[in-house]
Amino acid sequence: MESLSISPVNLFLQAGPIGKVVMGALGLASIWCWVLIIEGVVSIVRVGRALRTARAGGEAAALAPIAEAGRQASALTIAQETASERRQRIGEAMARSGRDFLTRAEGGLPNLAIIASVAPFVGLFGTVWGIMTSFASIAQAKDTSLAVVAPGIAEALAATAYGLAAAIPASVGYNRIGAAFGRAGRSMANLVEEWAVAMVADRRP
Repeated sequence: MESLSISPVNLFLQAGPIGKVVMGALGLASIWCWVLIIEGVVSIVRVGRALRTARAGGEAAALAPIAEAGRQASALTIAQETASERRQRIGEAMARSGRDFLTRAEGGLPNLAIIASVAPFVGLFGTVWGIMTSFASIAQAKDTSLAVVAPGIAEALAATAYGLAAAIPASVGYNRIGAAFGRAGRSMANLVEEWAVAMVADRRP
C-alpha cells in the first residue's frame, strides 16, 4: 500500500494504453477549457468597458464598426420614409453589426459547451474500459483479490475524475460567461437604440 499513489500523473502512468489515451484527451480538454475561460473573461471585460465608455459619451474604438454601420444607413435616403421607419432601419443596421461584434467577441465560448457535454461521456468510456480490464484480470488470474482488480478499478475511477475535471469548469464557465454576454447584448441593444435616435435627430454618437 505504501507504493500506492493517487496523484493524477501517477494514475495516468499506471493506466493501460486505452486509459492513457482517454486521460490524455481529457487532460488536454481541461487545459483547453481553462484557456477558453480566460479568453472569455478577458473578452467580456473588454466588451463591458467599451459599452460603459460609449454609454458615457466617450470614444469606444471597439464599437466603431457599429457606429459606422449606423452612419452608412443614416446617409441612405429613401423617399417618403418616416422618421420612425428611418430610426428602425438605422437601428437594424447597427443591431446586425452589434451581433457580429458579439459573436466575434465570444470566440471559443461554444467550445466550452462541447467540452461540458462530451467530457463526462469520454470519462465514462474510460470508466467502463477500466472495469472491463478488472474483469479480464480476474479471468486471467482466477483470483478476485483486491490486488488483482485494484489497477483496473483505479484506472476506471481516474478516467471519471479526469472527465469531471474537464466538464465541471467548462459547464460553469460556459454558463457564467454566456450570461455575461447576454447582459452585454441587452446593453448593446439599448446603446444601438440611443444611437439610432441620435442619428435620426442628426446628432452623431
